Order: sequence, then C-alpha cells, then structure tokens
Amino acid sequence: MTTHTFDTLAPGVKIDGTPFSPTRESIREFCEASLDFNPLHWDDEYMKGSFGKTNFGGIIMHGMNNFGVITKMLTDWLHPNGGVQRRLETRWKAPVKPGDTIRPQAVVTATRKTEKSRWATLDVQVLNQRGETVAVGEAMVEFPLA
Repeated sequence: MTTHTFDTLAPGVKIDGTPFSPTRESIREFCEASLDFNPLHWDDEYMKGSFGKTNFGGIIMHGMNNFGVITKMLTDWLHPNGGVQRRLETRWKAPVKPGDTIRPQAVVTATRKTEKSRWATLDVQVLNQRGETVAVGEAMVEFPLA
C-alpha cells in the first residue's frame, strides 16, 4: 500500500493499485449493476462477428470497469492519507477479456498549494498482464487543509 501524504509527494512519485482479474461472472455482474447489457459484454455468438476492422474474439469487460479499478487505487491511497479524488478522465486503449489481469498505476505529475487546499495531478494508466496499456488518463486529487 502506498503511504505518501501530500508533504511527501513530488513529480515522479508512483502509486500502485490492486490487480484485478475479470471473469465471465464478474463481467455479467457488472452488466447487472450498471444496467449495461451491450452484447459486447455477454453474447458470445454476437462477439464472433467483426466490427469494421475490429474483431475482439470474445466478450470484453466494460470500459467503466477500468475506471473502477483506477478509482479503487486512488481511494485506497487517498482515504487513509486525508485525501479525496476530485476528477478522473480516462480513455480506453485496448479490450480486457476474461482471464486477463489488469493493474492500475499512477505517477504524480504536479503538486500545488493554494490558500484553501493542496492539490496533486497524476497520470493514470491500466496495464494488462502482457504490459500493454488498456486505459490511460489523468486524475486530480485534493488533500484538504485541516
């Protein structure tokens, strides 16, 4: 678990998240929780087809699940250190399939103190077990003054 407080943050500090391995069951549960029943996520027959130049070769995890593993990483780090997540923007780069293992990570790019609070900006990414980037983005976090 990363234990950096605002006072120990500087550009280049890395934050590591918990690996996640989606299964067919966890993908189906996300369909139910999100009410997103796009056949990309549950219909094997539908996924045998091609989508223009893309063929996924089977069902894929919801992109928003990447968002969730990033948010978990940030919350696991921030909450015990008095911080809160304020903004997260992401882009999906590659599909995640049952059997993959993904791992979120972040790197601090800037810190800033204002009259009312303390802020950090981080580049975030999610990598699969092959080291391929499946999601990228940027987060802004706050360490409110006591």
